[in-house]
Amino acid sequence: MSDRQTRRAYVGSFTAAGGPGVVSAELDPGSGALTVLAATDAVADPSYLAHSPATGLLYAVSETSEGAVAAFRVSGERPELLGPPVPVGAAAPTHLALHDGHLVTANYGSGSVTAVRVQADGSLAPAPAAVLRHEGSGPHPQRQQGPHAHQVVSDPSGRWVVSVDLGTDSVRVCALGDTGLTLHREVALRPGSGPRQLAFHPRGDRAYVLNELAPTLTVCAWDAAEGSLKPLAETPVLVGAPDGDAYPSAVVVAPDGRFLWTATRGADVLSVFALDPAGDTARLLTTVPCGGRWPRDLALDPSGRFLYAANEHSGDVTWFTVDPETGLPRRAGAVDLPAASCVVFG
Repeated sequence: MSDRQTRRAYVGSFTAAGGPGVVSAELDPGSGALTVLAATDAVADPSYLAHSPATGLLYAVSETSEGAVAAFRVSGERPELLGPPVPVGAAAPTHLALHDGHLVTANYGSGSVTAVRVQADGSLAPAPAAVLRHEGSGPHPQRQQGPHAHQVVSDPSGRWVVSVDLGTDSVRVCALGDTGLTLHREVALRPGSGPRQLAFHPRGDRAYVLNELAPTLTVCAWDAAEGSLKPLAETPVLVGAPDGDAYPSAVVVAPDGRFLWTATRGADVLSVFALDPAGDTARLLTTVPCGGRWPRDLALDPSGRFLYAANEHSGDVTWFTVDPETGLPRRAGAVDLPAASCVVFG
């Protein structure tokens, strides 16, 4: 990865809510400041992005009822669409990840996971290679009538596709092979918790599941050899009872494994946790304002020195310097970006 690439950030946004689409920005490695360079609205509602170091390309979901993914060249300031968007055979893809030569999406509306083949030049094959539908429901009368896959990640070993389903209170471990996506194991979490997002410990043997319907964090043991996830403990992400609605959205872990941060919409705060050396205990230290309203995503820059919140309703991205000794984030700046939904780095 070149020095130029390490100074580039990309922001997704909801075009249906006035967002500019896929945004490229310059990242100042000294201050963490973002300077917007250019944007493209070539794809509707590119709510989540993923950058590939291997191809140098940027990939986006189109979180629409039709559901699609797209690839962008980002060698210049303005992202350029590489071929037409590819349908994912599902509705409302909310998240995506690169795994074993494929782009995999979590489709919230349809409650499924889709894999699209990435071709040799980084472009996308014209049709999905596989679609795996989730099954089940949960006790929440409005939000859990059926499956709602909200996130998909490749585990640290690169062997498994892990999907987090808010609608079924579960995490699924899947294999991607010649026969497509196959379910290896489904792990049940507390009924009604509504798991939304998962982050792995840098050591690779612990995972932290952030729950949206109950503002909590579930600490889990992860065994890559067996492809198994074991819940160990659940802890609140807010100090005291929520004052009004509170919907956790994103979780990130420090590169050294000492700290963990979450974002919560409604409460509009970032929570700071200290992790014990084993990674088994997440101790809530404090919460700080996110600097805007409705923080939909949270991201660390590659150095681990700066934390970014994409505040959807206030239409901005705020950044924070992270104290390496205490893990506490201090607000350092913001940039206006209407309907911001995620931040990734290239």
